[in-house]
Amino acid sequence: MTKVYLIRHGKTQWNLESRYQGANGDSPLLDQSYEEIEMLAASLNNVPINHIYTSPLKRARVTAMTLLQYLNRPVPLTIDSRLKEFNLGKMEGMHFDAVAKKWPEVLKNFRHHPDKYDSTIVESESFEQVINRMGTAIREFCRNDPHGSILIVSHGAALNASINALIGTPMAHLKDRGGLSNTSTTILTTDDAENFELEKWNDTSYLHKTSVDPTDTI
Repeated sequence: MTKVYLIRHGKTQWNLESRYQGANGDSPLLDQSYEEIEMLAASLNNVPINHIYTSPLKRARVTAMTLLQYLNRPVPLTIDSRLKEFNLGKMEGMHFDAVAKKWPEVLKNFRHHPDKYDSTIVESESFEQVINRMGTAIREFCRNDPHGSILIVSHGAALNASINALIGTPMAHLKDRGGLSNTSTTILTTDDAENFELEKWNDTSYLHKTSVDPTDTI
């Protein structure tokens, strides 16, 4: 069996500002994110990780490299472009309220009705494209490590869609579980790199937060 730990990158300045980063935008991790990555590492102290895979985008790559530093053990790290965030086209860099004003139906469907999302309006990737590229990568990683644990550092929208698709969630219900928090852990298991079970969703218990900032899951 392979256990897959799927980590959303640490919180960034644009996350705090409620701006879309996508596959082409980026912004620095907040100072607090480095502390939270250290807490994440502590929660993984007893997990024998065979391999770490990360998106090449700086916010994910820095999260993965910082995590590896805090783990303080030799774990191979691979950068894979298939783990990039959703390419959000014209929405990238925009504040959520600006997107809501310009393309209200697009935003509503992106957030709540993936089956109705028309990617052509904003020239973005489709849910199907993101699920295909990331799902293909995750299955490949699991075939390479059929016994043990692997860790993947990626992005909120891409992870959310791909995780739910891997466990068989219909397109219309991909968003039913809600968003993934920054520096959160979601765990999948598989015996054959094709069929996946959800063991844990959006765990942030190790961050010891007493309240949730509304920007933590966007």
